[in-house]
Amino acid sequence: MLEPLRQGLPPTDPSGVAGSASCALPARYEAVGGARQFTRSTLERWELSDRFDDVALVVSELVTNALRHALPSDPPREFPDPPVRLHLMRWSSRLVCAVRDPSRESPVAGEAADSAESGRGLFLVECVSDSWGWHPSPAPVGEFSSGASTPSTPVYGKVVWALFRLSDCVKNE
Repeated sequence: MLEPLRQGLPPTDPSGVAGSASCALPARYEAVGGARQFTRSTLERWELSDRFDDVALVVSELVTNALRHALPSDPPREFPDPPVRLHLMRWSSRLVCAVRDPSRESPVAGEAADSAESGRGLFLVECVSDSWGWHPSPAPVGEFSSGASTPSTPVYGKVVWALFRLSDCVKNE
């Protein structure tokens, strides 16, 4: 999953990963709160609590987008494998949060009307993080059954990520 994240970024030694954590998220909007709690506990463990507000905002937007735009409109009652995963990865000088979902549709930063209640998520991600992007998922997200008589088919989806530079940067990373 990390290889496409390296494109366009300064060289990163994979052995230099200081920490990584991931969690599966159910196909319910309540999962956004769970993703924030997971982010808080992970950042506390990594002694990065001071970054929580920005990272939690980005995690909330990416998870909400995955749940709103990437899941089928008529999802099965229960997915055999959770369709959305949150990944947090830390190096000494950067933190990446990535959300994997079953859609290969490109995320699009829309222009919302002033009175709109939604449509600004990726704009917020762009403003709060140092960079963001997406790539097709290199591993299956899960399997969606398309009917009792049809076998399940793997779905590859995409990963949407945001990068945060940490203040204690190491020049050679």
